[in-house]
Amino acid sequence: MKCGVVVFPGSNCDHDCYHILKHIMGWDAKWVWHKDESLDGLDLLVLPGGFSYGDYLRAGSIACFSPIMKAVSGFAGRGGRVLGICNGFQVLTEAGLLPGALMRNRSQRFLCKFQSVRVETSATPFTADCAEGEVLSLPIAHADGNFYADADTIKQMEDQDQIVLRYCNASGEVTDADNPNGSAGSIAGVVNAGKNVMGLMPHPERAADPALPGSDGRKLFDSLLAFA
Repeated sequence: MKCGVVVFPGSNCDHDCYHILKHIMGWDAKWVWHKDESLDGLDLLVLPGGFSYGDYLRAGSIACFSPIMKAVSGFAGRGGRVLGICNGFQVLTEAGLLPGALMRNRSQRFLCKFQSVRVETSATPFTADCAEGEVLSLPIAHADGNFYADADTIKQMEDQDQIVLRYCNASGEVTDADNPNGSAGSIAGVVNAGKNVMGLMPHPERAADPALPGSDGRKLFDSLLAFA
């Protein structure tokens, strides 16, 4: 599988993603600079976490105007698989490639911990190797992870099976107490209507290397391989 990792000024999880794709999964991975304008030959594009352009205006709101984003939009429109992690999720919502928006955590604090999430659907390239209802333990590290969409949009997302992950407890129960950032519907990850673009706040790349604690993040990358 040929993969690209987008590097924006301020990205700081790009090397994490590249390491998993290249050295753990064994895929053909390359860097994609934010000023590049072509994604020819790629099967998967990853928008990593970090603080693109320092998040000085609003998380992801400057990066969505980078030259590469026009190519990202075209790539997604042709069915190319796009994975936005944390800040990458924020960029994809700002660019209109995913519904909703990411706001400040309700605690007004940065969160960094392992968090249980429940797989809501396996009918995506990113969760094809997971079981519906399966609970994954993934790291989160964000200050602006509070997913918001109006009630009609969330209803439409539910009807179209676009909600992929929900925050939960270790038993898979979705409760407000286990919603770390106040996200509407405890939503942790979503896909577009075509199900080829996914954004999530947890960091699967930080739980996919056998040298590190936790391995549940590997299931998302295995899913992409299984789907392919």
